[in-house]
Amino acid sequence: MKNKFYIELIFLFLLGVLTSLSLPPFNYVVINFLTFSLFYIFLIKKIESYKNKKIFFLYGWLFGFGYFVSNLYWIYISLTFDQNFKFLIPFSIVLIPSFLALFYALISYLFAILRPNKNLSSFFLFSLIFGIVEFLRGSILTGFPWNLIAYSFSNQIEILNITSIIGTYSFNLFCISLFTSPSIFILRDNKKDISVCVAFLITTISFYVLGLQNLQKFNNQEVKKLDYKIRIISSNISIDRFYDNIDPIKTIEELIEISSHKKNEKIIFVWPEGIIPGVSQDQLKEYKWLFENKFNQNHLLVIGINSKGEENKTIKYYNSLSVFDHNLNIINSYNKINLVPFGEFLPFEKLLKRIGLKTITKNYQSYSKGETRKIIDLKYNNFSVKILPLICYEIIYSGKIFANSNFDYVVNISEDGWFGKSIGPEQHFTHSVFRAIESGKYVLRSANNGVTAIINPMGIIEQKVEIHKSGYIDLSESRKIDMTLFAKFGNKIFGFIILLYIFLIFSFNKLRNE
Repeated sequence: MKNKFYIELIFLFLLGVLTSLSLPPFNYVVINFLTFSLFYIFLIKKIESYKNKKIFFLYGWLFGFGYFVSNLYWIYISLTFDQNFKFLIPFSIVLIPSFLALFYALISYLFAILRPNKNLSSFFLFSLIFGIVEFLRGSILTGFPWNLIAYSFSNQIEILNITSIIGTYSFNLFCISLFTSPSIFILRDNKKDISVCVAFLITTISFYVLGLQNLQKFNNQEVKKLDYKIRIISSNISIDRFYDNIDPIKTIEELIEISSHKKNEKIIFVWPEGIIPGVSQDQLKEYKWLFENKFNQNHLLVIGINSKGEENKTIKYYNSLSVFDHNLNIINSYNKINLVPFGEFLPFEKLLKRIGLKTITKNYQSYSKGETRKIIDLKYNNFSVKILPLICYEIIYSGKIFANSNFDYVVNISEDGWFGKSIGPEQHFTHSVFRAIESGKYVLRSANNGVTAIINPMGIIEQKVEIHKSGYIDLSESRKIDMTLFAKFGNKIFGFIILLYIFLIFSFNKLRNE
């Protein structure tokens, strides 16, 4: 009996690991039909034979641990750049996936407690609990909605287009149901239950057809030629610059060279997050001499750079996206709102500093959180464009990146060097595709050591610079679409989908009782 128990635990762990192969950059979507169905069938069979439901917490945790430990292993890489953090590597490999797996443990436990006796009601309840808990994972504390199972569809742009209507969390709930639906065929009470499997298949096909129509409609839209270019820069500058006291002059010269400026062209240059080592917003002007004879009144510079301010006689540091003119005067600036725990701020800082912990990004202290995310309206020297600024992983928050859709482009700057040569940069980039579709806007992404790209409102990558390559891409024309339904209502739509699932649970339960 003990051997059987241990085999079951290994089985659940391996199911989680296999599920990771459905995510970028692998995208073996078909695996999910096997792993989710087997996981669901396993829970159903055990519920029928176990009266003690506490064991289901362990079952869900093992599936979740296998899933997260195999797709978030790259987190430890950020600890390899500073000798002071290397002792934490074993803990990061185990503790972070262990914590995230608690959400999957909660899913299994709640399902075991609440599961109706009827097959179809149980199926919809499992999907609903899974979907809601995944929403909670992306919301509580600072939230970490990374690697939702919906991201396994990242290569199926036509199907993904439905997120412009229902959003990522609603689509994630649908995906859970779709991948679990083969289990209905195995566990069916009668032949009529198979109709639910067919319904999900038909719905998926209808998503594809709708997406195909929207793509054709978008391609028929008038192309607007811009009277300026937005030049998005990709660089491959080592993350060691933060630790080896690298001369910022060398970095600035390299970025200027990559930017390949032309004096007679109106260009907005977008440089990546935190790209210049040891130089803050108020210090950049000291390097004006490097920009002379390079930039002129036809040029603006958007750059990720640290800034500081004073509040109640206390100096605060911010991770900022700032806009400078050619003389390096600040035109506008945005301070990052969604900070990375342990990367940009230290939770319980006063306590943890006593035991020698600090932020990975080597600040003097934790970054402070910005107040609000405002649209940057650039009306300067014949430039007229509105951008929504997003720094690094702020791009991962579905339905929480804007309240006002009155802007032209999403500008996302990032430093992906912390991921190293792993699957992390590909996972990070995938979120940009989803945000472009949801918002109905172009996403312009500038990354150091990551994917730099122009993604149109359909989620199509129009131009791209691959990971660990230097270069630039230009946005000089664009198409517009009407405001998406999701941009208008946000995650309120997810609330509606939840009510629909609750209705289905009670309806199928009632039908079986009659």
